[in-house]
Amino acid sequence: MQPSPSSSPARQNPEDQRQLRRVALSSMLGTAIEFYDFLVYGTVAALVFGSLFFPGADPAVGTIAAFGTFAAGYVARPLGGILFGHFGDRIGRKSMMLLTMTLMGVASFLIGVLPTYDAIGVWAPILLVSLRVVQGLAIGGEWGGATLMVVEHAERTQSSRRGLWSSATQLGAPLGSVLSAGVVTLVAALPDDDFRSWGWRVPFLLSIALLAVGLFVRLKVAESPLFARTKREPAARPPVVEVLRRPAPVLRAAGIGIGAFTAQSLLTSFMISYAVGQGYSRPQVLTGVVLASCTALLVLPAASALSDRIGRRPVVLAGAVASAALAFPVLALVNSGSPGLLILALVLGHGIAQSLMYAPLGALLSEMFGTRVRYTGASLGYQGATLIGAGFSPLIASSLLASSGGDSTPVSLLLCGGAAITALTVWRTRETRTNTLDETPAPAAPAPSPEGTPR
Repeated sequence: MQPSPSSSPARQNPEDQRQLRRVALSSMLGTAIEFYDFLVYGTVAALVFGSLFFPGADPAVGTIAAFGTFAAGYVARPLGGILFGHFGDRIGRKSMMLLTMTLMGVASFLIGVLPTYDAIGVWAPILLVSLRVVQGLAIGGEWGGATLMVVEHAERTQSSRRGLWSSATQLGAPLGSVLSAGVVTLVAALPDDDFRSWGWRVPFLLSIALLAVGLFVRLKVAESPLFARTKREPAARPPVVEVLRRPAPVLRAAGIGIGAFTAQSLLTSFMISYAVGQGYSRPQVLTGVVLASCTALLVLPAASALSDRIGRRPVVLAGAVASAALAFPVLALVNSGSPGLLILALVLGHGIAQSLMYAPLGALLSEMFGTRVRYTGASLGYQGATLIGAGFSPLIASSLLASSGGDSTPVSLLLCGGAAITALTVWRTRETRTNTLDETPAPAAPAPSPEGTPR
């Protein structure tokens, strides 16, 4: 299916162009704020949650328990994708975007005022896990709504550049990472007693101010034009039922994303804990995360634009191969004890290789589903990938590290495994770049050509 030429007069409506720019900006800022909230948790969990909410345990056990609460948010993300995907496909994309942002901001703020184990005992970790689940539900619905708003608006005016425009949403992840790591870096510079007693709360409390900014921006965008057309004729079955009746696209979508999220979680949340254990200071590690995220801000739009020219598959495949090739060198650089080499490792592994895998996902997953079930299908595939790739990777890596006596080889193998799943899945997936979003994409070919051209 070929998209209509972007030069068509119908596609040059100035108001449509303005709305597309407004939607892209709101999706980028809103997603950045939500990822800030979500990633602050992972960063702080790696630094202090083990001792504050699971005291008395061996440090390694406390870290594993803290990453267990981290994983709880990822378990909830596919459920959020189903829940908000259902109403996003039935009621609208915009309303779900506003709701998910509100839930995320409130849950993050409440974590900032949560008493620790010393104050309320076992209720502290119970409430922490509960709020983390709310975060997971919210971000599970966030990405789908924000991405679809951009690509469905782009379909009217810039269909041949959907990949580039979808990178606005993808940029939210590194922007959120820069914000979260930057704020945590500032409070982590406090004396250790101050950081443990009140400093760790500051990044969470800021969420309420960011929520106000995000809601202000998102209230100004218009509903997706493609959804507005299909709303008159909703699917007969619930969207999740419609999607799971033919599960192959969802399974492929999840498989394609696993490598990116495995790398993301191991080279951010897990790496903070691991590198501090290797003797690096907290500011050194967080500086590396910030610089890697800044690199991603450059790589993501460039790789997304490239996917518009040569296809989504070749870009994702290149990132997967690079991630696997760098898995052992990255850990070796971190183990060197040099802050400069630590930064280089994070820039190569996270800023470049992971970004190549991640950049085309917004367009690619959106192009795999029809409009009536796109929110549910894309969200379920994406969040399934985050659950498998990111949700349990820090927990598994910490456990493997403890059982191996500190040997980082299992962590490198975990990185390779995620990249291999992505490479094999994308190799077996048909190119989607030329799909038209207002039609249901054809089933993927079982064995596409290596060059990435559709057959």
